[in-house]
Amino acid sequence: MPSTRHVLIAGAAATALLATACSGAGAGGSADGGKSINVLMVGNPQMEDIAKLTKNTFTKETGIEVHFTVLPENELRDKVTQDVATQAGQYDVATIGAYEVPIWQKNGWLHELGSYADKDAAFDRGDLLKPMVESLSGPDGKLYALPFYGESSFLMYRKDVFAAKGLTMPEHPTWHQVADLAARVDGAKPAMRGICLRGLPGWGELGAPLTSMVNTFGGTWFTKDWQPQVNQGGFKDATKFYVDLVRRHGEAGAAQAGFTECLNAMSQGRVAMWYDATSAAGSLEDPSTSKAAGKIGYAYAPVEKTGSSGWLWAWAWAMPKTTKKADAASKFMLWASSKKYEKLVGEKLGWARVPAGKRDSTYLIPPYNKAAAAFGGITLKSIQQADPSNPGVQPRPTVGIQFVAIPEFQDLGTKVTQEISAAIAGKTSVDKALDDGQKLAEDVAKNYH
Repeated sequence: MPSTRHVLIAGAAATALLATACSGAGAGGSADGGKSINVLMVGNPQMEDIAKLTKNTFTKETGIEVHFTVLPENELRDKVTQDVATQAGQYDVATIGAYEVPIWQKNGWLHELGSYADKDAAFDRGDLLKPMVESLSGPDGKLYALPFYGESSFLMYRKDVFAAKGLTMPEHPTWHQVADLAARVDGAKPAMRGICLRGLPGWGELGAPLTSMVNTFGGTWFTKDWQPQVNQGGFKDATKFYVDLVRRHGEAGAAQAGFTECLNAMSQGRVAMWYDATSAAGSLEDPSTSKAAGKIGYAYAPVEKTGSSGWLWAWAWAMPKTTKKADAASKFMLWASSKKYEKLVGEKLGWARVPAGKRDSTYLIPPYNKAAAAFGGITLKSIQQADPSNPGVQPRPTVGIQFVAIPEFQDLGTKVTQEISAAIAGKTSVDKALDDGQKLAEDVAKNYH
């Protein structure tokens, strides 16, 4: 079996030139005495908020300047992998998640952060939700990333559209019920489609909702003894269902629609339903940016053969071992994951936009509970009931709900979803996409036999 380090470096090398070309921050040595840091993060709304708030709060209080590089999810994953795997040391802090932490910790690429959290009494490490702590800890039980926000997945739908059609959304819908409802609400308003489902290639884009659907349809990427299942059983059933649903009733340009595009489509009234991350709700309920604010209902992630199917993820702050500014970087991360920062967002930008899903105390804040009344409770329950060790109907070789926790999955998941996205676009068949994917999965499985 190839070493984790070699697998990740090989996967990252292909993107090295692109990553260098689109860099927005310099290496930033220690000439400034550690008073500036470079932060690489995904371009989600919560990250855009912190980029706006940092200068007049954190920097003003500490004197530490923060230079942000913000990239779309797929580009972020390529760039952070390239930077960390090759030990380039361009960034002092980066957003990663539950997939990367155990793999990168094993390679010795990440600073342990639990000791920093323990020294800061105000941070209150014990307040962090247990599923988030577990997902961001290494096999040694130590914390290697601090959660910025946590999420599961659920179904979002337009209550007003459903009411006008005389339709009721079950609290725990099945995917077949969702497909029927999508057909009924498709065209309910001019240019409104029935549902938004990610079609943009990427293991963390199309791969996330699709794999959660595969699990509940009885499928899996690999059996417990590493037999690939990509072109058979529940994997095939789920993929055909997903592609058919999005082709019949999905958003325009679905093959290029990821989280951001679906968020825009739902907030602008171009779709009646959306299955995706629970963290999207804060943006959808913000009347300053969403035309659908106050009109959305929330249901648990749709199921078929499992009792639940919501995924588990945290976008979290990690510190590469290569940083020369650990003190300044740790101060930023502790602030960005703190109760203090959540309060800042609530007071400055609106309580619905708080980066939630990581602390018990968030759900005890009266103004947050009021702003998140429609989605807060279901988000917390979805996070708490997510089971990365047993997300399907059969034993798995490793943990992960919407991913397989092996280093090769970053490349495998992306290549397979490229084929499935092509099927969504009508450029190939699902059968051919999955047959091609099976061959790729067989090559990966050889490393584990």
